Amino acid sequence: MGILDFLSGQFIDVIHWTDDTRDTMVWRFEREGHEIKYGAKLTVREGQAAVFIHEGQMADVFQPGLYMLETNNMPIMTSLQHWDHGFKSPFKSEIYYINTTRFSDLKWGTKNPIMLRDPEFGPTRIRAFGTYTIKVSDPAKFMTEIVGTDGEFTMDEISFQIRNIIVQEFSRAIASSGIPVLDMAANTADVAALVNKAIAPTIAAYGLEIPEFYIENISLPEVVEAALDARTSRGIAGNLDDHMKWRAAEAMGNPASGAGAAMATGMGAGMGMAMGQAMTGPWGAVPQSAPQVAPVAPPPPPVEKVWHIAENGETKGPFSKASLGRMAGDGALTRETLVWTAGQDGWKPAGDTELALLFTVAPPPPPLP
Repeated sequence: MGILDFLSGQFIDVIHWTDDTRDTMVWRFEREGHEIKYGAKLTVREGQAAVFIHEGQMADVFQPGLYMLETNNMPIMTSLQHWDHGFKSPFKSEIYYINTTRFSDLKWGTKNPIMLRDPEFGPTRIRAFGTYTIKVSDPAKFMTEIVGTDGEFTMDEISFQIRNIIVQEFSRAIASSGIPVLDMAANTADVAALVNKAIAPTIAAYGLEIPEFYIENISLPEVVEAALDARTSRGIAGNLDDHMKWRAAEAMGNPASGAGAAMATGMGAGMGMAMGQAMTGPWGAVPQSAPQVAPVAPPPPPVEKVWHIAENGETKGPFSKASLGRMAGDGALTRETLVWTAGQDGWKPAGDTELALLFTVAPPPPPLP
């Protein structure tokens, strides 16, 4: 064995790449002076591609397999440079490994609301977010358009640009889809397919593709969602007039609540105004020079209380106050009879409640003969 053959065998390159970072898309094989031996062994694993750059020109793209870097295996290199087969000298070239696996669980979302015209709500705004996966579909184009001479290119370096493309095409696709806002939640798969189809040409120009695109949520502004909740509540309530009467009765039956207090305040104000008008009446009319005050509508009549009676372990009622007055006159209702009404703290003797007036009112004088 000659000395040249010995040295040639000792310095044969073995070129390969194993990645454990999970976010590296491109990695450049580093050699001193970028000198790669003629006859070097190049290993390309599944999920990888190798791009061979010689003197600034893309010479070849290697798919998964084991290669010997010789002119027989690289016909393109033969046309780029004449090789010195006698000495098998090293040549200055670069090899970039491209990760062709899927990069998953990538996030996207709209920074600002998207304006669109909904057939039911008219002009409105929505927000959306979701996830997607991306992979390199054309290593040569990806190197030319995106990577350039970057020795270690990660997903973070392009994810921002991809998100901008997604949001732009999402806005355009969603505005022209004609799908009502209320139906988007039930058609996220169809909307995602429309958006992915719109994104594909722009992404393909970078040598990339998006195998999976998901929309996790499409939301309306908070005020619109609150209006929708109120609309749903009205639908559950049924007849609006009956619902309002029920709410008014509940508020009057619970004076401690805000609604009951507000209604009581309104009734008190109305009674005060009525008394004022009654007091000014007997003393004469208002002077003509005084400004005329528009009449104020009277407040709604108060809701009459109803009462229940406890006798012999049973509850009877409800009874109006007038009915209880007749029962008191007949002796069916006494001061010791236990009564209860809405807003009262438990059962109480009738004499300890406002019904005590039913037992103290004296009868009118008998008519004259």
